[in-house]
Amino acid sequence: MPIVRNLGRAASQLLQSSGCGCGVSLVPVRAIGVSPRQVASDASFHSVTFSESDHPRVLITGGLGQLGVGLAKLLRKRFGKNNVILSDIRKPADNVFYSGPFIFADILDYKNLREIVVNNRITWLFHYSALLSAVGEANVPLARAVNITGLHNVLDIAAEHNLRLFVPSTIGAFGPTSPRDPTPDLCIQRPRTIYGVSKVHAELMGEYYHYRYGLDFRCLRYPGIISADSQPGGGTTDYAVKIFHDAIKTGKFKCYLRPDTRLPMMYIDDCLKATLEVMEAPAESLTMRTYNISAMSFTPEELAQEVQKYVPELQMTYNVDPVRQAIADSWPMNFDDSNARRDWGWKHDYDLPELVTTMFSYLGSDSRIAQAN
Repeated sequence: MPIVRNLGRAASQLLQSSGCGCGVSLVPVRAIGVSPRQVASDASFHSVTFSESDHPRVLITGGLGQLGVGLAKLLRKRFGKNNVILSDIRKPADNVFYSGPFIFADILDYKNLREIVVNNRITWLFHYSALLSAVGEANVPLARAVNITGLHNVLDIAAEHNLRLFVPSTIGAFGPTSPRDPTPDLCIQRPRTIYGVSKVHAELMGEYYHYRYGLDFRCLRYPGIISADSQPGGGTTDYAVKIFHDAIKTGKFKCYLRPDTRLPMMYIDDCLKATLEVMEAPAESLTMRTYNISAMSFTPEELAQEVQKYVPELQMTYNVDPVRQAIADSWPMNFDDSNARRDWGWKHDYDLPELVTTMFSYLGSDSRIAQAN
């Protein structure tokens, strides 16, 4: 089958490059086809409830991306080290491998994934395997396989085994015809990237499985996520991570978006906190399956001004990438997350000044930062 061979070669090429992004983990295309399973038409599934002494058993797919390792650390503190299994198809760093259970899991291998769930008595599943916006546009067939076929495997397994399933969505699930300032939870969604299309598909499929089979599906639309312990890896909002690394290393940063491009952003600690909170929220408090969450919105110019308080000599230049700029121009400028704040008490901790201070507290050991301080 030529398409399988082509996808396999494309996956190998992408896997050789480093970097990670919002929920990203590239998976090899080894099993594209109809999986030998079927959900009965009269099936009815119900999520498992947990007492304080009966912690969930957690599996995180795509765990070596930007969010997986941090989420595993948070969940292990709460539920116990051995109750949270991190998984991916890549070899983990030593500090990740020895920090808790790690297992190989290919989301396109339905049988293997099902065995992992059964053998480890998994009750919660966080599905982070996906290709991001810019990477997805560079290889649409691979993004379609990973983001859509992989999702179908996870949905069927979660429904069959009564799992509580979390799948992240994104600002990329909206398009140029969506209201941008602010963008509500429910509005027209016509994204123009395969990443965005696949996330709208995930939102609707999860909601369908919830109402059709009783699957406990929960989803958050993440804004751009910023963290100090990961490198940018193919997302349109990754400039907001790269600026810190370049400011420290060289004092120069070339931005691929226009200086006035406003997008919603969030520090990773807020993102992980929101993810745990929505998973622990009582089912009766949730009025929808997918929620916007937000913390701040800023432009590259505003971020640079804040960074220059720590690196006054930062030289900011702009070399606009038309592909990423077109993607950003189709995305929300501000998220309306009032439903999340009302239904399960969402509240962010980090605004732009706190974000920049925190990033430099992790990254700012360079003498340039010491001098600025």
